[in-house]
Amino acid sequence: MTAFDLAFPLAVPFWAAMILAPNWRWTPRIMASPWVPLLPLACYFALVLPHFGEWGRAMLRPDLGVLQTLLATPWGAGLVWAHLIAFDLFIARWMYFEGRAVGLSPWLVSPILVVTIFLSPFGLVVFLLARGVRLRSLA
Repeated sequence: MTAFDLAFPLAVPFWAAMILAPNWRWTPRIMASPWVPLLPLACYFALVLPHFGEWGRAMLRPDLGVLQTLLATPWGAGLVWAHLIAFDLFIARWMYFEGRAVGLSPWLVSPILVVTIFLSPFGLVVFLLARGVRLRSLA
C-alpha cells in the first residue's frame, strides 16, 4: 500500500465520527486535538521529503508546465492528494466545531460534511451560507 492509498483511509475515522456520531461524547474530545490531520499529513511528508528540492523549486517559481509534469508523477499526484485530504479534514474539523458553537443542527452539518469530503469548496460555501443564516436568526 502506498502513501497515496493510505491518505484517505487514515482520515476516514475522523470523518465518520463527525458525520455519523456528531453527538457521541468522544467525538468532540477526539476532534478537539489539533493533530487530527496529522495522519494524512504523514503521507504528504513521506511523499514530499524524497523530492523536497524538486518540489521546493517548483513552488518557489510556479510554472504551469513544470507543475503539470510533477503532478503527472505518482509521487506528485499522491502528494497533492494527501494535501487535499489533510486540509479538507482540517476545514471539516473547523466546520464541525463552528456548527456546534452557533447552534446548527448536526442533521444539517453532517450532510454538508459529506459534500465537503468530495467537493470541499462547495461544502465550505454551503456551510458558510448556513452559518450566516443561523447567525442572522440569532441577531
